[in-house]
Amino acid sequence: MKLIGWRLKWRMQRTQLWILDCGDLKDTLAVVEYIDDIYAYYKKTESSGCVSPTYMDRQFDINEKMRAILIDWLIEVHYKFELMDETLFLAINLIDRFLERCTVVRKKLQLVGVTAMLLACKYEEVSVPLVEDFVLISDNAYTRIEVLDMEKLMVNTLQFKMSVPTPYMFMKRFLKAALSDKKLELLSFFIIEVCLVEYEMLRFPPSLLAAAAIYTAQCSLYQFKQWSKTSEWHTSYTEDQLLECSRMMVSFHQKAGYGKLTGVHRKYSTSKFGYAAKAEPALFLLGGL
Repeated sequence: MKLIGWRLKWRMQRTQLWILDCGDLKDTLAVVEYIDDIYAYYKKTESSGCVSPTYMDRQFDINEKMRAILIDWLIEVHYKFELMDETLFLAINLIDRFLERCTVVRKKLQLVGVTAMLLACKYEEVSVPLVEDFVLISDNAYTRIEVLDMEKLMVNTLQFKMSVPTPYMFMKRFLKAALSDKKLELLSFFIIEVCLVEYEMLRFPPSLLAAAAIYTAQCSLYQFKQWSKTSEWHTSYTEDQLLECSRMMVSFHQKAGYGKLTGVHRKYSTSKFGYAAKAEPALFLLGGL
């Protein structure tokens, strides 16, 4: 009986993979033969890139609000330099992992931010901005030597561990499972970028953040709960497992255009990003809270 159950599960898995990836069979870059193993590995190792959701308690001169201001500004820098999405998510991951391990005075926090963006560019980009570009964007608050010294400190502190699963890696796969169109994709990325600014979202692993962002975007677009069996299969999350995170996302979506930190909202209020920020938040998910 156990053997029959295993075979049935294996056949179901192969069917799900075929449905999702059959269109990419001739694309060697899609690595259809290995894609499921790759994402299983990402899921298994995602904790290696996570930080304690209370690490800021060990910082004596910076706080959650300062982190939020820094990341909101870095999202604008990322947009100004026209960098890849992967670069933004990695840069913020580097910042959090570094701050978890090293105490930083507030006047050096922006230096940590631009250095993390520089490192992420070197890892992800084909054409990397110059150190001088980051000095200039920081209004010459730091010198070239200071940036390079911080770069050495960061890579040594992180033991050169740059390749960690970020929410971006899961977003691309999970959007495919959700049969996403451009509208859903842009709204999902708007929601998850809003979450990058929020320190309290560090409590959720990258895969859950990605799945919840897509689920929340679907609820926002269609104004009813929607989470297919295919999405559940490929994300390994049920709708119930996403709800807590999703409700927090709805609250952030609701207030994204207000207050002082509106960088993500302004970015996604442009035609380039499909005016995604103007979508109505899925307030019905907050019912009963």
